Amino acid sequence: MTLFSHEHFMREALRLASQAAQEEEVPIGAVVVAGDRIVGKGYNQTERLHDVTAHAEMIALTAASNFFASKYLTDCTLYCTIEPCPMCAAAIAWAQISRVVYGAADPKKGYTLFKPSLLPRRVEVVRGILEAECAALMQQFFRQRR
Repeated sequence: MTLFSHEHFMREALRLASQAAQEEEVPIGAVVVAGDRIVGKGYNQTERLHDVTAHAEMIALTAASNFFASKYLTDCTLYCTIEPCPMCAAAIAWAQISRVVYGAADPKKGYTLFKPSLLPRRVEVVRGILEAECAALMQQFFRQRR
């Protein structure tokens, strides 16, 4: 039983996504939670690091793995503002994350475009948490770039 709601942790992911936008990165944020504690944080840094794999989820997973000194993150939840891409979904599966909670769908590059699912059946998925806020941040970012 958690003391905090999905919205609580998604707001932290949104804060990180806003930080990414301020740094002219695609505004996606992610946090890894164990119990009621954030053990890993990340936001997109692909431009800053010149690294196509520097997605918010990958950075948050790495931070959580370092926190636990383990490549496995069983009993952890990953919160991300946007549906993970296939690369991040594979990393989530390898890390053995128990639950993924995301805000807005990614109809162009999201992992749900692939069948069968890239996530194992044992991974609980919760969609649509603060969906409007997550989607609005992305829409605003790309509107400013056009």
